[in-house]
Amino acid sequence: MKQVVQNYKSGELTVLDVPVPGCKPGGVLVRSAYSLISTGTELMKVSEAGMSMLGKARSRPDQVAKVMQSVATNGVPATYRKVMGKLDSYTPLGYSLCGVVEQVGPGIDDVKVGDLVACAGNEHALHAELNWVPKNLYSPVPDGLASRHAAFGTVGSIALQGVRRGEPQLGDVALVIGLGLIGQLVVQLLAASGVRVVGADPDPVRCELAERLGAAACGDPASVAVEAAVAELTDGHGVDQVYLAAGGGSNQPVELAAKLSRDRGRVVDIGKCRLDLPWNAYYEKELDVRFSRSYGPGRYDPEYELEGRDYPIGYVRWTERRNLACFLDLLARGRVDVEPLVSHIADFDDAVETYQSLKDGDLKAVAVLFRYPEQAEEKGEVEAPAVTVPVVERPSGSVSTPARAAKAPVRLAFVGAGNYATSMLLPHLAQRDGVELSTVVTTTALSAANAKRKFGFAEATTDLDAVLGDKSIDAVFVVTRHSSHAELTRRALLAGKAVFVEKPLALTEDELAGVLAAVGESGNDRLQVGFNRRFAPLLQEARKRFGARTGPASLRYLVNAGRLQHGSWYLQQGSEGSRFAGEGGHFIDTASWLLEADPVSVYAVATSGNEDLQVVLRYPDGSTATISYVTTGAASFPKETLDLVADGKVLRLDDFVRASVHGPKRWVSSRLPKARDKGQNAELAAFIKAVRTGGPMPVPLESLVATTSATLAVQAGLVGTAPVTLARAR
Repeated sequence: MKQVVQNYKSGELTVLDVPVPGCKPGGVLVRSAYSLISTGTELMKVSEAGMSMLGKARSRPDQVAKVMQSVATNGVPATYRKVMGKLDSYTPLGYSLCGVVEQVGPGIDDVKVGDLVACAGNEHALHAELNWVPKNLYSPVPDGLASRHAAFGTVGSIALQGVRRGEPQLGDVALVIGLGLIGQLVVQLLAASGVRVVGADPDPVRCELAERLGAAACGDPASVAVEAAVAELTDGHGVDQVYLAAGGGSNQPVELAAKLSRDRGRVVDIGKCRLDLPWNAYYEKELDVRFSRSYGPGRYDPEYELEGRDYPIGYVRWTERRNLACFLDLLARGRVDVEPLVSHIADFDDAVETYQSLKDGDLKAVAVLFRYPEQAEEKGEVEAPAVTVPVVERPSGSVSTPARAAKAPVRLAFVGAGNYATSMLLPHLAQRDGVELSTVVTTTALSAANAKRKFGFAEATTDLDAVLGDKSIDAVFVVTRHSSHAELTRRALLAGKAVFVEKPLALTEDELAGVLAAVGESGNDRLQVGFNRRFAPLLQEARKRFGARTGPASLRYLVNAGRLQHGSWYLQQGSEGSRFAGEGGHFIDTASWLLEADPVSVYAVATSGNEDLQVVLRYPDGSTATISYVTTGAASFPKETLDLVADGKVLRLDDFVRASVHGPKRWVSSRLPKARDKGQNAELAAFIKAVRTGGPMPVPLESLVATTSATLAVQAGLVGTAPVTLARAR
């Protein structure tokens, strides 16, 4: 299928051929009929892409701060790869469309194939021939409403939420500053609510349009016309609400808002304009400044948007989806008219030229629609995977794999192409001799296309079954969200593939049992979990310098994990497990490798709210490992520090930057390593060698299982008051 994309590094716009997205549970696959260009938000994004690197940095200081924090945590090389990888990738455009339901995913019962729906979301309602849209981001289109009008649903919801934040009442007078697409819709919604509206915009054409659509008066904000109209309509008291629907770097809108507001009036920011509030003016009138967050409650909440968890109507009357349905109803009943806003309708194939005309100013428009072909050559239906967990059967032993021909490349498939895969794994594999990147599989079309372009995959697809059935593929990398790891690993093992799965292997004991059952059923135990720290060159050298151990050891591992950013999918504990379940295996595996054994018991305690964990592991020879996993530490402190004490010796690791061993002989590593190397490259080399030669996997299966069981036991330990004995421990 085709999709409009932009390279944020170069500014290139193109219509790209990408795989058809999969129809996942909890959503529908929609074939686009019309999609709407946001002439404000999207053109701002297009313009930013054309800036220099310095210009991009100045326009997004929030992202610069994140980069600097990443440098402190991961080092310059890893951060550089991550940032360049994001910049030099195709990003999608669009967030408002109308289309026909082509496929219905499991769990959806409110629409059927062939229904017309309006869709929202900058990750789901894209300028693309097909989109997968989750339940709370689409709404059925009322009978009789034209699809090109229903394509305004998202921007209409933005305007509607802004009006709701202003709490207008019958007889109020409001000022709308900025009469672009959102401003024009705000004018109509206010007029439909019995509010008299004054508009302000430097474009006389837009002012005239707003007056035709219900504004009492409009004018240039720099002229006296707007002030005179407000004085006449309010008897000199000032407007009840001001709606900021303007963009740009001028501070004029917020200054005008203060000047023309009544005492204790409300100022609602809907657009993205400069907000350098003149303190005296806002203080003296005690103005109420409010922000309107996009389409309404639910926005940026992954449980609402992606998992379909609605808010009870008795507590949240107007959500994203209810706003979308309400705006469609207003359109259908003729209370809002979007037809006068349509300046241009372009064929989807002409998308690049249309954007360029808008950017250059040759096409002056309030709203522009893309019209899609009525029929597509391929339906591109993707069957959602069924989850079936077989009865647990422990493997009785390893099954040997015949050695490959010496010169035959190892053919790899990647399931998932997110940040970790593209910054920490694929750069190493793409440069490795004897490796062929065969196929990348994702549920979103664009991420697969990006990985194919950047790393040289031969194919990009959303069809996992086809990949698992391809006998020429030797190994499958599972680099998806945590909740899918066990099932994807199970399926790949049953298909006879060697599997590299990023941690965690499983989130529950049942999931782990399912993986082991697949090993037992297939005889295929060619499995590696991405516990890379034991492969870190600095830590391996320190262990060698420490030497053999004769007595029990004490190990202390401090993980200064830090707080997660709002919206991180790691916070979706209902579906993705706890944060420690997701990454705790890293630290347990490292401890077990250093102590040369698997733990026999786990004891865990947590601070109030389970923010900080203390995990104590006991080993067969009496050794102990204490892992302090904390989120409340200082961001400036190193993320990982480790001390191993035994036999009159101490091994010290400082965040994979410096290591030392204290004993009869003292050893200290270089203070300035070239990069913070946590072992990914060496781990991948060991895995590829095992696949190529048919030799043992880098980490024994029993160790992977023991580490996973110990990680899962932490949660059980938090519930109880006694150590948890590990049944699988050797």
